[in-house]
Amino acid sequence: MAQPLMLGFQDAASPVMEELIHFHDHTLMIVFLISTLVLYIIIVTVSTKLTNKFILDSQEIEIVWTILPAVILILIALPSLRILYLMDEINDPHLTVKAIGHQWYWSYEYTDYQNISFDSYMIPTQDLTPGQFRLLETDHRMVVPMESPIRVLVTAEDVLHSWAVPTLGVKTDAIPGRLNQTAFITARPGVYYGQCSEICGANHSFMPIVVEAIPLEFFESWSSMMLDDV
Repeated sequence: MAQPLMLGFQDAASPVMEELIHFHDHTLMIVFLISTLVLYIIIVTVSTKLTNKFILDSQEIEIVWTILPAVILILIALPSLRILYLMDEINDPHLTVKAIGHQWYWSYEYTDYQNISFDSYMIPTQDLTPGQFRLLETDHRMVVPMESPIRVLVTAEDVLHSWAVPTLGVKTDAIPGRLNQTAFITARPGVYYGQCSEICGANHSFMPIVVEAIPLEFFESWSSMMLDDV
């Protein structure tokens, strides 16, 4: 999860987030090289009194600075499109969870099971136990099996919300009357935190998202326990 004074991304917990971080580093290096070259040209132009007519009027240079930006844009666009299609790809999900945004909490329905659904409210600061995070902990976590494709159907009951978990590389708008979907695979067990990323009213900051990834055998035990409690 995020730390104070953190400049980079959170550690990736899904293959898609790893791809996004690699693409960010790739693009940032291109931007850095372009900025360095432009700064060098500006400094040289300002500091020298010499002129060269072959630089001031040259067809070859004009061809280079027309083609080079196009090549750079292609180097950025191709990996970007690849990741965009990867993020939209949903192949044979092992589990489907429906996330419904309310003012100001989330509710989850495990559509592969008949009676597993619950509301997820933020735990008030005065009720937190040692080790829990303020404004991020919920009374019920969204539990999923690790290393399994998970499909999340996202919608809202009242106003616009956004279901976002940065570590998993997931952010999907929750729109009343519309069903959006996204997918992720957790690469390792853990607890991953997110928050509503669409301003949705007075308590927008108080509807966190907690995804807990556990091994499949523990998930089966958890689902059986939830069915027994119904």
